[in-house]
Amino acid sequence: MTDSQQQTDHHPGARHTVVVPGSIDMVQLLGPGDDHLGIIERSFDLHVHVRGNRITLEGEPGEVALAERLLDELVTLIRTGQGISGETVERVLAMLRAETNERPADVLSLNILSNRGRSIRPKTLNQKHYVDSIDKHTITFAIGPAGTGKTYLAMAKAVQALQAKRVNRIILTRPAVEAGERLGFLPGTLSEKIDPYLRPLYDALHDMIDPDSIPKLLAAGTIEVAPLAFMRGRSLNDSFIILDEAQNTSPEQMKMFLTRLGFGSKIVVTGDVTQVDLPNGVRSGLRVVEGILSELDDVSFQRLTAHDVVRHKLVGQIVAAYDEYDARQPRVTGRSAGDDR
Repeated sequence: MTDSQQQTDHHPGARHTVVVPGSIDMVQLLGPGDDHLGIIERSFDLHVHVRGNRITLEGEPGEVALAERLLDELVTLIRTGQGISGETVERVLAMLRAETNERPADVLSLNILSNRGRSIRPKTLNQKHYVDSIDKHTITFAIGPAGTGKTYLAMAKAVQALQAKRVNRIILTRPAVEAGERLGFLPGTLSEKIDPYLRPLYDALHDMIDPDSIPKLLAAGTIEVAPLAFMRGRSLNDSFIILDEAQNTSPEQMKMFLTRLGFGSKIVVTGDVTQVDLPNGVRSGLRVVEGILSELDDVSFQRLTAHDVVRHKLVGQIVAAYDEYDARQPRVTGRSAGDDR
């Protein structure tokens, strides 16, 4: 933002006029049909007046200052070439209200991976902390509800590491607990048996890598997608290894997986401890591992919440509503009332 003028007059609150640089498209800033402006007006207890490229904010000084910071962040994002949506405005505002030391524009402009004209970036502050943790630590655990980008961002970091030749291969795995991991009892070939459990990983890969090259990478072993049971007895060097749906591992399986770590490798473990599908009486390895490994310097535990859900806005509200419901329920055999949903 190039110019901010504060006026002191008879108005009981503060009055700031923000002059938006001429290089910024006001339609992009304020949104089609002034949609973004509407979000600002609903989010602040302010009077907002727009005339040309001048936006006047009148109201309580703290609200005026926060709204001015919001506009400044949006202008910065537009300057980086990013499109601005109503969701972007709301995410920037949420970060500003959280009073973090990190600029929202820096969080939202961090480019992890680009493919076919589409960029993959963190969309919340917790997501950026998660991505930073993957860079800094050999093993990172990401614990949070569905839709928070746990697996998607981990896979983007894996592809980034492969393209930068920091690793030689990517290994994606998840437990096939829904089948009791007794794959021999299922009809069809081995590939047909395990495909339903691994399909989400393939879907994410197609967003990040040219689909025509994926069969070649799989055939060469550069990318491996396999059930957790296939990891036993291996030592995985120079690899980026992702364990998805880790809440469905037993403590023994979690130990088995983590001890596959080889030289030059990195591990990311993702899961949602409210979505455990293990048989009654079987503890979740993801639930107990933090108490075992939390003191190790090169192991990081990152938590994401309903505020980090990047699917439809209603998904975050549903997750939060279930969390509130679970908090009201009595604990039964160490599990929350919502564990079986």
